[in-house]
Amino acid sequence: MSTRIVVVGGGTAGARLAQRLPVTLLGEEPHAPYNRLLLADVLAGRYGPEVIALPEAREPARLGVRAVRIDRAARTVECADGTLVPYDRLVLATGSAPVLPPLRGLRGAELPSGVHPFRTLDDCLALRGLVRPGVRAVVIGGGLLGVSAARALAALGAEVMLTQQGERLMERQLDEHSSSLLRTHMEALGVEVHTECRVSGLRQRDGAVTAVELADGFVLDARVVVLACGVRPRVALAREAGLDVRTGVVVDDELRTSDPYIHAIGDCAEHDGRVYGLAGPALDQADVLAEVLTATGTGPRYTGTRALTRLTLTGAESLDLAVFGETTAAPGDDVVQLTDATRRAYRKVVVRGDRLVGGVLFGDLAAVGTLARAWEGDEALPDAPLLHLLTHDGGS
Repeated sequence: MSTRIVVVGGGTAGARLAQRLPVTLLGEEPHAPYNRLLLADVLAGRYGPEVIALPEAREPARLGVRAVRIDRAARTVECADGTLVPYDRLVLATGSAPVLPPLRGLRGAELPSGVHPFRTLDDCLALRGLVRPGVRAVVIGGGLLGVSAARALAALGAEVMLTQQGERLMERQLDEHSSSLLRTHMEALGVEVHTECRVSGLRQRDGAVTAVELADGFVLDARVVVLACGVRPRVALAREAGLDVRTGVVVDDELRTSDPYIHAIGDCAEHDGRVYGLAGPALDQADVLAEVLTATGTGPRYTGTRALTRLTLTGAESLDLAVFGETTAAPGDDVVQLTDATRRAYRKVVVRGDRLVGGVLFGDLAAVGTLARAWEGDEALPDAPLLHLLTHDGGS
């Protein structure tokens, strides 16, 4: 008898596994699995929802189905509609959920009209229905999601204000110089950028947002507010089932949880103390798990992913950036930087001994492939001037 594999979650990781193996995929969203990396292009109107659909699964997915309980003894998943789905192996690919900041004017999960996270296709479609040229929109959060959302809203003709509590945009990924270039890029698109700026509350009238209050007392009028304050792993289902959960659902090198019949992959999984929250590791984990579930002997092991963050946004003014590894040099490291002010391009690598340990590329990604391979392979660099690392062929 074939093994019944049930996957909870239709995001990047769950969809990839469903492409590799015949599984029962339970997707909470009513839409077929799609590429979240392209949501900003949908919001900006450059792509229709059908364009970002992922390749079809081997078996038809069950969409619009929310899993609410796992019975580990009976090996069943209970859905919100009362149906029970039996499994021999269960895979949790529940992804992550947007963080809702503790602001005055927000009550639990019920958001005022005009206020939306930026996480799902429904979020994008709802925002597109609200935005018209000249509408004032505030994006709360200056990380990757916030930057993507602000660009898309500006492309729709909105008057956009981007607020960031930290000192600079995308401060977790970018160094000071590349973040400054990003700010210049956003302001050239008409986005008003506020850094070192803490949002304290929302004003509303008749259930609809009217303004954003800052901690210093300043008020930003707004008819649309986008919450891009980060994400956290969705682990409630696993925790309620009694699985080992820290930041994410803890898994071993076979991506197995504390229950030998349950695995976890993607944004909800924590491997070796790390939750990645990126598409690359989610795909790697799904591919390894596909082999684990079909292995007849000792199967493969997941040993981690050296994750590169890459953002490419099209439009009248395209935005290309890539970040990998350690971008802040330690004492004794060698740093090579090239800046092209005319093209607004910047490239930087950090070398420790004979190893490439990190880098930032902004505006010109011609060398990213070679640099990424050198970093991912963790091999000794060729005996050549370090400046060659930043040439267009990456020194190859």
